Amino acid sequence: MATAHNLKPAIVVSSIPFPQCSSFTSTTPHLSRFFGTDLSKISRPQKLLPSMLLLSRRRLALPSVSGMWEALTGGSSAREAVMAIRRGMLLFRQGDVLGSLVEFDRAIELDPRQKAHLWQRGLSLYYLDRFEEGAEQFRLDVAQNPNDTEESIWCFLCEAQLYGVDEARRRYLEVGRDPRPVMREAYSMFKDGGDPEKLVAAFSGGRENEYFYASLYAGLYYESQDKQDEAKRHIVAACQSPYGLRSDDYMASLAKVHCLCRNWGSA
Repeated sequence: MATAHNLKPAIVVSSIPFPQCSSFTSTTPHLSRFFGTDLSKISRPQKLLPSMLLLSRRRLALPSVSGMWEALTGGSSAREAVMAIRRGMLLFRQGDVLGSLVEFDRAIELDPRQKAHLWQRGLSLYYLDRFEEGAEQFRLDVAQNPNDTEESIWCFLCEAQLYGVDEARRRYLEVGRDPRPVMREAYSMFKDGGDPEKLVAAFSGGRENEYFYASLYAGLYYESQDKQDEAKRHIVAACQSPYGLRSDDYMASLAKVHCLCRNWGSA
């Protein structure tokens, strides 16, 4: 979802504690207790090292620079659509997955051009078990940007739930070469099969952001294989990693929402 040539304007969100995931029980502990971290750090803008930017650009961004300009010059509906996307992203970070989808759908109603760029909507659909719609969303995104490695993986994750891993792999979306080594390896693992443990080991001694992404996608790979214990181990590790605890990356929030929605509060 991030490319070296595709820098998007960042969205700054205010510091608000996570509530419960909207799809699950109220017995799930507050996420700040689960991870023992100050959640205000998640939503406060931070200075990222240049090496981190490739792993976080689209996570904090509006759909596109051109879309932002069009929204600002396209009348009140387009501007309201941008605000709906901001609200949806904030609600997702708070754990209100259903509420985030309502806002993303509202953005599309206000400005239909937004749909082709709303990868955030696809993530919300995945966590609401609306896999067919999620796959459709990610396919639209890849059609707009054929170098979106992560959208290809998330389309696979949706379709693995619908059709099984083998069929999802046959339907796998081919994309261009990702500039990020960790995402190149993750892409190949989902496309051709592989060992998630090797993915994590390969990046365990590297940059913090690479270890986070390796752990997250290792866990997601295990989830596609219905190996929940292994999925939990790696996604919780991603959450508890330095990058997962401190980064404002949308995917750092996603990892926490994943744990919340799977009711992994006892980890």
